[in-house]
Amino acid sequence: MKLYGIPNCDTVKKARAWLASHAIAYEFHDYKKQGVDAALLRKWMTQHGWEPIINRQGQTWRKLSDTEKAAVHDIASAIKLAIEKPSVIKRPAFEHHGQLILGFNPTQYETTLLGK
Repeated sequence: MKLYGIPNCDTVKKARAWLASHAIAYEFHDYKKQGVDAALLRKWMTQHGWEPIINRQGQTWRKLSDTEKAAVHDIASAIKLAIEKPSVIKRPAFEHHGQLILGFNPTQYETTLLGK
């Protein structure tokens, strides 16, 4: 399993701690150091829409100008923004058996990863 995020993000830290406490192995993909794969973003956004992938509640989004925000209106423009500013991607993100999991929700993790 691959976990995508930014290491200093509090939500990513919670998810990593939860995974460690349940002895679930994962590979960490650091958006800041390793970049963002446009093909992966396209896959996620095609399956789920661009809106859940772009974190419009976060600091990165709030710091964008109104013009920059208005320019994000479809998958192509959302991918462009995510590549330029990976901190705008909802995190953590990971796929488990083809299911995309966004954010940190212990109940969802238990159901999805532990089958509870």
